[in-house]
Amino acid sequence: MKLMKTLTLAAALSASASTFSYAADAKVAISDLNWTGAKAIAHVIKAVIEGPLGSEAEIIEGLSDQAIIAAGMDKGDGSADVWTDMWMPNQQGPWDKFIVEAKTVAHNTPYLGTQQMYVPAYMSDKIKNFEDLNDPELAAMFDSDGNGKGEYWAGDASWKSTKIWQVKMKDYGLSELWEPNIISDATFKAQLKAAYGNQKPIMFYYWTPEWIHAAYDLAPLAEPEGTEGCIDLKLDGEDWLEASKAACKTPDAEIFVSYSKSLEQRNPAAAKFLSQVQFDPATVNDWILKIGRDEMDPQDVAEEWVAANADIVNGWIK
Repeated sequence: MKLMKTLTLAAALSASASTFSYAADAKVAISDLNWTGAKAIAHVIKAVIEGPLGSEAEIIEGLSDQAIIAAGMDKGDGSADVWTDMWMPNQQGPWDKFIVEAKTVAHNTPYLGTQQMYVPAYMSDKIKNFEDLNDPELAAMFDSDGNGKGEYWAGDASWKSTKIWQVKMKDYGLSELWEPNIISDATFKAQLKAAYGNQKPIMFYYWTPEWIHAAYDLAPLAEPEGTEGCIDLKLDGEDWLEASKAACKTPDAEIFVSYSKSLEQRNPAAAKFLSQVQFDPATVNDWILKIGRDEMDPQDVAEEWVAANADIVNGWIK
């Protein structure tokens, strides 16, 4: 099955790629990060290198430790060539060490990752921003246990972001009307499915990219733009809620594909492709939907998408 898809993929791209000559040089070693968006991107990169570039690539099973990935790209020995989903500023340390200082690692143009509070689009006429939440009648619509407070999903108990959203609700002056619902991601997704299917109120933290944005029509709540000092987090102490401040929008993350600059000699066509590849968040959401929710094989998703989007792929490899 996969052999036939590979042959179909090569045929679909051959006409527009035929005017270019690509050397099948060193095999490209791709990271194996454990979240669905990174897995999708890894398989798309592999499908392009093995398809229109006519080269070799391998997703190295278990290559998920980001310090090891960065060190391998720095060495340039082929042990790790591609970090598929490098979130910034989360990875400021390796960015500064290998991209800025050593200049042994390069990167593409990033796509943006966001963290926001959402309601289903059918609630967007009632809630557009956090100021709208300062309404007891509105909060009562989200009160499922009858204690007088509306609930919002803040995240899993183990997540740093779960504390951050509680700090935000405090600093937006909403703690008297709203309380966090702290449950697992899987339990929340079951609640979202039920609420959406019945057009019921539900409010929740989430991020992009993720498949729920492809599955549901969601509306983010507007927040005040960031200013100097509007976020000051001290989340490790016992008094973390009172000691921390978060009174503005969380800055968007920039998400890069980074790669070993040694590929410029070892596999120039792959290096050029990796410098030019650029992802659309809505497309990544769709890949995650198919892989994460629908349980499709990531390789099948990647090969089918690459074969169906030759114009985009050829823009990456020219």
